[in-house]
Amino acid sequence: MTQLSVNVNKLATLRNSRGKNNPDVLKTTLDIISYGAQGITMHPRPDGRHIRREDVYQIAKAIDVELNIEGYPDKNFLEMVKEVKPAQCTLVPDPPHVLTSNAGWAVAKNLQLLQETIANLHARGIRTSIFIDPENFSAEDMQALPLTKTDRVELYTEHYAETYGTPHGEEVLNTYKKAAEIINKMGIDLNAGHDLDLNNLRHLIQVIPTIKEVSIGHALICDSLKYGLKETIARYLACLR
Repeated sequence: MTQLSVNVNKLATLRNSRGKNNPDVLKTTLDIISYGAQGITMHPRPDGRHIRREDVYQIAKAIDVELNIEGYPDKNFLEMVKEVKPAQCTLVPDPPHVLTSNAGWAVAKNLQLLQETIANLHARGIRTSIFIDPENFSAEDMQALPLTKTDRVELYTEHYAETYGTPHGEEVLNTYKKAAEIINKMGIDLNAGHDLDLNNLRHLIQVIPTIKEVSIGHALICDSLKYGLKETIARYLACLR
């Protein structure tokens, strides 16, 4: 079964909007785990606009499920990751000013950076994943991918989500499926994330059942306003079954 890792950034965004500790991000993260989530994802950014550095350390100490930390591999981010030692570190090519992750790595162009970063994380026993967009991934990037020595690739699923249910949707999904098959043949495992929700998640997993883990935050928190957090997580887990 594909594992559900809940991204708790949105909880921190809500908390930070009032400057106090409501919602309590740590407590709500523990609630999410108690409701069945198999992992927690955090994406701290340099400006601390949602998850803050102190959140990362507190949550890492408190949880007993898999922790995935996402971010751009600059010096400060990597120092924090090496101290926390999460189960997984997902490398994204975000510049500091972007609202959310909106592109995948140009692997061939950034090969040296990715190789050095992944080797550094592997030396500390941290599994790695790199964010790629199957629709903007060249043959050169695909050839360079195994040279990174990454353990996993996270499929950036925004375009799949945007086209789901449209006449163009299956064509887009077929691009994802073909990329997934090639990547799996390289011995690299798959994750997926971005704009996945209760409408489109099940179909993605049916078509690409080798996806090990999905990371979902924004849609899941929005759905919890309608269904409640416990019921929402149960619904996402049902999609993954």
